[in-house]
Amino acid sequence: MGNYRMNLELTGKTALVTGTSQGIGRCIAKMLAAEGVKVCIAARRHHLLEELAEEIATAGGATPAIVEIDIMQDGAPQKLADAARAALGQIDILVNSAGGSRPAIPVDAPEEEWESVMTLNFVRVRQLTHAVLPDMIRNKWGRVINLSGKSEPDSLLAATPAKAAIHGWSKGLSRKVGEHGITVNCLAPGRIMSEQIRRKYSPEFRAHEEKHEIPLGRYGEPEEIAAMAVFLASARGSYITGTVIPVDGGMRRFAF
Repeated sequence: MGNYRMNLELTGKTALVTGTSQGIGRCIAKMLAAEGVKVCIAARRHHLLEELAEEIATAGGATPAIVEIDIMQDGAPQKLADAARAALGQIDILVNSAGGSRPAIPVDAPEEEWESVMTLNFVRVRQLTHAVLPDMIRNKWGRVINLSGKSEPDSLLAATPAKAAIHGWSKGLSRKVGEHGITVNCLAPGRIMSEQIRRKYSPEFRAHEEKHEIPLGRYGEPEEIAAMAVFLASARGSYITGTVIPVDGGMRRFAF
């Protein structure tokens, strides 16, 4: 019989993970490092990156490379790709976790509101990915994992079309780079517990959602979506590409 042990085969791989100052991105970086991946962590707040690097090293992982960067600045994606490549030697895995949601906006919201949200949540993701793809193509192996969001807006949100753009672009890209051994997938988080969630939603609102909107009856934890990201990054996820995978406790209402 064959060996059916779930060996992720990640030891010695490298990963650039954005949005690692807190929440999901931070947890993905820690979980990848625990599997033997050398990570480059990127975010705006240097002290939080240093704290994460120390946590990873203390847990026995390779000391991460740190890049303090504001991805919204002109030229930031190429600058980040170059810094990560210099630190890691090559980039095998890219996790695009940087992004942000905003409150609902009025129909007559200024153009700047739409432009800034689209830039953060789609344009910079696309630019950074295309900046690291040459490494993956040259090495005939790569993983691109994009944190996106649900496609069922409750109101007018500037982030919704940005997330839809990520889904469409990711699907097209997956068809283009598959021949090089590269997979491209999106993870759509549901309600994942974080400081942002605690600030944004009252305990009463959260209790209502847990009872009426989420079949599993609770908010998720960052580790639960990080586990899916690590699986997609691994050798075991090699035949999954071009997908949008909700990790939401069943909150999404559509079957497909």
